[in-house]
Amino acid sequence: MLDHNDGKYGTVGAVARDFSGSLAAATSTGGMTNKQPGRVGDAPLIGAGTYAGNRSCAVSATGHGEMFIRLTVARDIAAMVEYLGLDLAEAVSRKLLVELPEVGGAGGVIAVGTTGHPVLTFNTLGMYRASQCEGEEPFIRIFAD
Repeated sequence: MLDHNDGKYGTVGAVARDFSGSLAAATSTGGMTNKQPGRVGDAPLIGAGTYAGNRSCAVSATGHGEMFIRLTVARDIAAMVEYLGLDLAEAVSRKLLVELPEVGGAGGVIAVGTTGHPVLTFNTLGMYRASQCEGEEPFIRIFAD
């Protein structure tokens, strides 16, 4: 099996918070190169690659789908915010930079909470990402700053 992974993934995700405070998340992926027939990744699974709850946050994920499924990455981030009272950035860091690597997983998430700026975190070489907050300049990056 060929490995065409250059440290970045082909997922397109979006998270948003509207003026009323409602949160939404969407995730779409082209899948994994040379995937097994019938493989289902994390993107279509609510709680693994996508999750939004108005009491916590909205999350869209990309990366090693099997590991994101196993750790229910998106929902766990939301649960840490909602039930443990963690700051969104702290919850994302715990999941992406501590727990995911412990099982050999790599990838990233974009997330937005009920307040504050979006969180865009990854444990790979790069992740295409952008964010826009009202009244601020757009943030657009590929690699770590």
